[in-house]
Amino acid sequence: MTTSLPPPRSAADQTLVDATITEIFQEMITFNRVLGLQILSVKPGDVRAQFAMRPELVGHYAYGRLHGGVISAVLDAMAGLALLVSIAERHPQEGPQQITQRFTRMGTIDLRVDFLRQGLGDHFTASAEVTRLGGRIGSTQMRLLDPSGTLVATGSAAYVVA
Repeated sequence: MTTSLPPPRSAADQTLVDATITEIFQEMITFNRVLGLQILSVKPGDVRAQFAMRPELVGHYAYGRLHGGVISAVLDAMAGLALLVSIAERHPQEGPQQITQRFTRMGTIDLRVDFLRQGLGDHFTASAEVTRLGGRIGSTQMRLLDPSGTLVATGSAAYVVA
């Protein structure tokens, strides 16, 4: 007995799914707007965003460095984004509405952040990858880089995905 795989999305349908995912994370999640997240890529294996340093994100007034809570929030958001991209890839027959519905059932259940150095610079780039996507739980690894590409923080997280 052979199991046939669902047909992949057309290029036009994939563009629509990518645009929907980007809109959810960049516009519809209000806190991501507060953070200033600008999604750079929602391709499987290449999930990235960038945000500019602003006075509202400073954690230590004397040094002007990025607040640790901002770092944690950005890494958490990126992990959720990477999982949604992987879920969309796992279900190529589903359109934006079904993918959006799957997102409503996701939630962070564990988040670990390792702060490696001060967050200094005019902008930061965050990325995330899915290390495991099961039927109920997804696991991720995340990274935050300063403008020179130096690693500021790493994270790992687990999410309920169903």
